[in-house]
Amino acid sequence: MVEQSLWMQKVAANPGHSQWYIDRFRSMAQAGKDLDGEARFIDAMAPRGARILDAGCGPGRVGGYLAAAGHDVVGVDVDPALIAAAEADHRGPRWLVGDLAELDLPARGIAEPFDVIVSAGNVMTFLAPSTRTRVLGRLRAHLAGDGRAVIGFGAGREYPYADFLADAGEAGLTPDLLLSTWDVRPFREDADFLVAILRAG
Repeated sequence: MVEQSLWMQKVAANPGHSQWYIDRFRSMAQAGKDLDGEARFIDAMAPRGARILDAGCGPGRVGGYLAAAGHDVVGVDVDPALIAAAEADHRGPRWLVGDLAELDLPARGIAEPFDVIVSAGNVMTFLAPSTRTRVLGRLRAHLAGDGRAVIGFGAGREYPYADFLADAGEAGLTPDLLLSTWDVRPFREDADFLVAILRAG
């Protein structure tokens, strides 16, 4: 049995956690905050009408933007409450409840591969540590041969960048470009954030 994600452990400990997260982003959107930086980045690097997997999609802000921009989007998240919010707030993508460590979209009737896979919002740091390489391998399995996976997360979350890059290599993903922000600033070893663009190989 796959170890439960750190996110779902939080939800088990505090059943109101998911709704707090949903409400937080709805409030920021209503206040006019810019929540689309990650999605604009992905849209800029994707071919028009790309097939995009939003892995750990949460309440759908990234995938929703990308679908509105004309992409064919599938969003997957382990938390049913977040998927329900995505369905309510963002029409267009196909939203699915699923554990990324068990990701098998063809078994659910969804064709692969994907041109781009995006995992924003610190998703990697909410995985159970024992499943990190497995999740990266499942993402690799759903990626087109010339596709790219884009993964972003912050420092200080008990997943050192070097460990992540080693796990990605073990899963068959090679860095094309490392950045320190979604607005394309160069990566530094002491960066507070990592955006890794990875390719198969």
